[in-house]
Amino acid sequence: MTGSLGPDGLGGLLIVDKDGGWTSHDVVAKARKLLHTKKVGHAGTLDPMATGVLVLGVERATKLLGLLTLTTKAYTATVRLGQVTTTDDAEGELVSSAPATAVTDADIAAAVAALTGDIEQVPATVSAIKVNGARAYARHRAGEDVQLAARPVTVSRFDVLARRDIADGDLVDLDVVVECSSGTYVRALARDLGAALGVGGHLTALRRTRVGPFTLAHARTFDQLAGDPGLSLGIDEAVGIAFPHREVDAAAAESLRDGRWLDPIGIEGVHVARTADGKAIALLEEKGKRSAPVMVVRPRGLVD
Repeated sequence: MTGSLGPDGLGGLLIVDKDGGWTSHDVVAKARKLLHTKKVGHAGTLDPMATGVLVLGVERATKLLGLLTLTTKAYTATVRLGQVTTTDDAEGELVSSAPATAVTDADIAAAVAALTGDIEQVPATVSAIKVNGARAYARHRAGEDVQLAARPVTVSRFDVLARRDIADGDLVDLDVVVECSSGTYVRALARDLGAALGVGGHLTALRRTRVGPFTLAHARTFDQLAGDPGLSLGIDEAVGIAFPHREVDAAAAESLRDGRWLDPIGIEGVHVARTADGKAIALLEEKGKRSAPVMVVRPRGLVD
């Protein structure tokens, strides 16, 4: 673990292995107490029912969160066939039941294949998507009939690892692995899989194992953090994992610290300018004849 605020007090990333029952807001509040700073934010959210990877930015690294490319995510989950709920997961009320144990493995494989690749997905009704200025889940809880439009998402992997038939209830549980684009709802995959099989379905467990380049290998639970609070990655290591880089000399580093631009070298997208000893100076983006800072990591006056 890196020291509580990282090198030079710049902060970095805290990758949390979130417990079930916690909101993302709960996690941020707990991290602020552990690290003794109010400057903590999270990149994306994770449902209270879900466990696993949640990326937090601390101190100056909060400014990184909007620049991180966290467009791919991975999950392990359990889908229950034979029951439909109001929320597409185990926290909702039961809507209907149907016998599911007669569904064959071949039927399941065909339905899973149809939900893999580039698909149109109707988000879960209790999602955080805004409808006329209010979150869909808030409208749902207020008793409104929420209708969300389908959106294009990519499910690059949807594999069934195990099947368990539950004789008491005539249900089937499927342990699955999902790798998908940001904006994909695994609850909606469970719902749509059950609907395609004619028996209904919902999610009973969800664990996020990866967000962009950050995995459970980087993460710690709050039980672990309580005895040894600190960052998972200092800001230099974090940007080194998250972005391509170009090495700059002392003169170029000083120019960037003043907010000036460099000549481009042909790197696409946001990348990090760092010194030979691995210190991140700025995040850059090339446009035309300029490679200009989108964030100065070590501005003059803050770190000298």
